[in-house]
Amino acid sequence: MKRGSGTAKIAVFPKGFMNELVDGSMSLFEWIEQAGTLGADGLELYPLFLERTDESYLRQIKDAASRQCLEISMMCSSPDFTHPDPAYRDNELSRMKEMIEVMAYLGPPEFRSCRVLSGQNRPGVSREDGIRWTVQGIEALLPYAERRSVHLVMENHYKDGLWQYPEFAQASDLYMEIIGQISSPWFGVNYDPSNAIVAGEDPLELLDRVKDRLLTMHASDRYLKEGYTLESLKHYSLKGYSEALAHGVIGKGMNDYDRIFGVLRHTVFRNWISVEDGVNGLEEMAESVRFLRRKVGEYLS
Repeated sequence: MKRGSGTAKIAVFPKGFMNELVDGSMSLFEWIEQAGTLGADGLELYPLFLERTDESYLRQIKDAASRQCLEISMMCSSPDFTHPDPAYRDNELSRMKEMIEVMAYLGPPEFRSCRVLSGQNRPGVSREDGIRWTVQGIEALLPYAERRSVHLVMENHYKDGLWQYPEFAQASDLYMEIIGQISSPWFGVNYDPSNAIVAGEDPLELLDRVKDRLLTMHASDRYLKEGYTLESLKHYSLKGYSEALAHGVIGKGMNDYDRIFGVLRHTVFRNWISVEDGVNGLEEMAESVRFLRRKVGEYLS
């Protein structure tokens, strides 16, 4: 399993500008310029940020990132493999193949990735079907990804902001059962400690279970709003996260990043760590980049 070379790199993902980038009120090129001010090494994209996928347009994106000294590390794809309709799942495979092609063009050759998920936790979908459909979907993509030298990384996810239901494999037992059935050097884990908190689980326990398959990481921090408890996280809005959650600067919330980075040091982690935030503005995002840069220096240099 490829773990990169040199030291870990820091990327950014514009969670705070998701709606604007999806509806077109902010262009991808405007975001790339802003990302260039944050002190990061790269950025992650989301499929709906793209106007199209032809080579001319992708070259514009790659050139814009290069002017800001940024690499494009990951496509944060959200394949939905848990729909009961086989035609729907086939369409998800086609969309994922397109994103693999995009990342083969945009991503750095030493390591580039596409995120994969299970899908939505729809009422009536059994545990057995959800696991089987997810494993089938990912395994169908792996030969395609290998031919294009793009890693597939499955995130312990909470909920895509445009989904109606939260993640089918939000609970770690489901997540571990899925990744345990997939064996390929082109498949691994994208670990998100905050999503473990949202699932009501211990992020460090999950990290210990996935550390040997860890390829990439999403970093953010979560704060419980006043008057809420962890039990409140079970109540989410249909278009986003639980009202109990607040975002903030990495290193000041509920995650113990010193212990997390201690595990990363033990695994000799050398790939991408992406800041998934900016909800409260770019300055918090820049502060989070600086925090992660210090931790990389302390633990991974």
